[in-house]
Amino acid sequence: MSRYRLYPTPAQEAALLAQCRHARDVWNLALEQWSMWTPDKRPTPGYVEQARQLTEARAAFGWLRAGSQTVQQQALRDFDQAVKNFYAGTHRRPTWREAGVHEGFRIVGGQASRIVKLNRKWAAVNVPKVGSVRFRLSRAIPDAKSYRITRDRMGRWYLAFAAIPEPIPAPGTGEVVGVDRGVTVSAALSNGELLTCPGLSDRE
Repeated sequence: MSRYRLYPTPAQEAALLAQCRHARDVWNLALEQWSMWTPDKRPTPGYVEQARQLTEARAAFGWLRAGSQTVQQQALRDFDQAVKNFYAGTHRRPTWREAGVHEGFRIVGGQASRIVKLNRKWAAVNVPKVGSVRFRLSRAIPDAKSYRITRDRMGRWYLAFAAIPEPIPAPGTGEVVGVDRGVTVSAALSNGELLTCPGLSDRE
């Protein structure tokens, strides 16, 4: 993930904080629904149902309607994926997001590519409901389909693009090496090399 320092104006910072709050509130409401589930109840609402509820909530509450629907829907998608990852055993259980700690939101899709290079040192990203926010070009901008804006506890803003790095070719020699896993020695190779990897679990 390529991260850049973001420099919003005071007005833009207020708008970014509002977007962070909306994304956090939507996530926490989805988590509350999911946490209230018990075996004797019907399944908790999935993304489609929660997206419908979000549309109704935006129509009923002006403070929510003032925010970006793109940001809020993405928070629901992220929560839905977090739940799937939890049940798949690859990630921990989703937790509550706290103000001042979890300040951020994600943009995915076509809007993530709205980047304008201003000069050799600066560029700007078009954030929904915020406008064009400048960031420092500390490195080349990757070809990414999503980005995340975050604020750390020191009040600094960052823009991070999710990009898959280019694969690094291995120095292959064409040789075939057999591997034998052991107890005292983690792995013994057929060429006589011994590998030690402490802390292997039974699953590994």
